[in-house]
Amino acid sequence: MSRIGRKPIELPKGVEVKIDGATVIVKGPKGELKRVFDRRMQVTREDGRLVVVRDSDDSEMRAIHGLTRALLANMVTGVTTGFSRQLEIGVESVGYRAEMSGKKLVLYLGYSHPIEMEPPEGITFAADAKTRTIVVSGPDKELVGEVAARVRKQRAPEPYKGKGVRYAGEKIRLKPGKAGKTGKGAK
Repeated sequence: MSRIGRKPIELPKGVEVKIDGATVIVKGPKGELKRVFDRRMQVTREDGRLVVVRDSDDSEMRAIHGLTRALLANMVTGVTTGFSRQLEIGVESVGYRAEMSGKKLVLYLGYSHPIEMEPPEGITFAADAKTRTIVVSGPDKELVGEVAARVRKQRAPEPYKGKGVRYAGEKIRLKPGKAGKTGKGAK
C-alpha cells in the first residue's frame, strides 16, 4: 500500500468537505477549492478525517492513491492557512523594483515600459520596496506556484551578473565573464 495514501487527513475546525462522487469541495476561512479526482479512488469522511481508498494494488493505482491524498491534504491546508511564495529582486539589479497599484503588481525590470500583472481570482500580491520582495499568496498551492513562476519569467536571473527576479533563497550559479585576450594574438 502507498504509505502516503494510507495516512488519513485530519480536518481542522471550520473546514467543510462535500464529496460528490469524484468531485471534492473543501470550504474554509481562506476560501473554497474544488477538484475532480480519479474515479477509481474513493474519498470518504470518517470521524473528522478524510480517508482515500483504492480498488486494486497495481503500480498505477498506488501512484494515483498517493497523489490523490497529497492533493486533498493541500486543499485542506490551503483553505485553513493558505500558501505563499516569496520572490526577490536581486541587490545587483540596479533600477529594478516592484510596487502595488491597487491589486495589480507593477514591475519595473529594465524594459522601456512597466509590466502590470493582474492577480487571478484567489491570488493576492504584496510588494515591499525596502526589502525588494514580492509575495504571491492564496489557498491553491498549484496556482500560487504558477503565478510566482510567471512573475519570475518576466525577467529571470541572467547567468553573468545575476540580475533579475528569483525565488527567495534561490542560488544562481554565475558564469565567469570575459577574461580578456590570451594566447598568440595578445600583445
